[in-house]
Amino acid sequence: MTAQTDTLPPETVSPTVGNPGRRRLLRSAATIALILGIAVGIYEYIGYINHGQYVQSTDDANIKADGVTISSKLAGYVRTVAVTDNQPVKAGQLLVDVDPTDYRIKLQQLTAQQDVAKSGLATTHAGITEAEAGVAQARAAIVNAQRDLTYYTGEVARYRPLVADGAEPKQTLDQMASNRDKAAATVASQQAALAAANGKLESARAQLGQTRAQIEAATAQSNAARTDLNTTRLVAPINGQVASSSVRVGQYVQPGQRLMTVVPVQAIYIEANYKETQIGLMRPGQPATIDVDALPGVEFHGVVESITPGTGATFSLIPPQNATGNFTKIVQRVPVRILIEAGPEARRVLVPGLSLRVEIDTLSARGAIHQIRNEEKQNGQ
Repeated sequence: MTAQTDTLPPETVSPTVGNPGRRRLLRSAATIALILGIAVGIYEYIGYINHGQYVQSTDDANIKADGVTISSKLAGYVRTVAVTDNQPVKAGQLLVDVDPTDYRIKLQQLTAQQDVAKSGLATTHAGITEAEAGVAQARAAIVNAQRDLTYYTGEVARYRPLVADGAEPKQTLDQMASNRDKAAATVASQQAALAAANGKLESARAQLGQTRAQIEAATAQSNAARTDLNTTRLVAPINGQVASSSVRVGQYVQPGQRLMTVVPVQAIYIEANYKETQIGLMRPGQPATIDVDALPGVEFHGVVESITPGTGATFSLIPPQNATGNFTKIVQRVPVRILIEAGPEARRVLVPGLSLRVEIDTLSARGAIHQIRNEEKQNGQ
């Protein structure tokens, strides 16, 4: 019998068995890989310490634009709709024309009232002239009456001693006294006439002020009617693009009713909502990097324009009341407004509402923490 020996199949034998050089080579490669891994880790850690920790990112961001809602100031039937949804428009371009017939008639009526008030002004001026003439006539009559009074008073004084001596008959004195009394009555009458003439003059002058006020009121009403007539033509207040139009020809619109929105697509911006733990070093002017979900692989750049002076919850319709009931701390978010740099072709795609991922480099403000600490130390001393 022959002895059996256990041997491994040739294919199961390790290539390093019996090959010390190959084993040394593998150990060296593993060592080098480990060293490279450690170096890369150290490099990345140093990069994070020097810069990476100052880059704040969020995906709670979207594109916005301050669209203008177009509403009718007046009630009426729509006669013309000059634009369609998604149509670009220029500032001053006609959007909707409300039937102006009623407002044109009203303007004509008020213009006629204004003309009547202006004609009344001429009549009032004529009345003032007449009243001034009456005053002058009354004054002249008083002067004549006073002259007669003075004359007859002197004659009575002169004839009284003559009558007493018998040089003149008493009948002459009585006639002079009668003439004096008549002259005195005439003076009193003319003074009353002068007072009446002055009153008429003051009344005419007051009527002049009233007439001028009526003209001003009629002019204001006419101007208001003219403004209403002009606002039957609704024009675009800004350059932009029509969106969400709900108006149709023949529709009866009410004052304040929303008809459409003009979106200034050329003035888009980004609103990124950052956690309160991320905004400590954010400042206007810092650079931002933007990734748009609709354009994968394209990186946009921007700059921080402003930071909202309050959290989003502060400006909500019903702000939280943390002083009531149980309190659970929730990390708040602060809206940050960012201007995006994009060309005309990109702006065809960048429309309000798109989702984004935004990174803001806050490295430029890294010294602010030390400054804040120093300020607090000085305040505490």
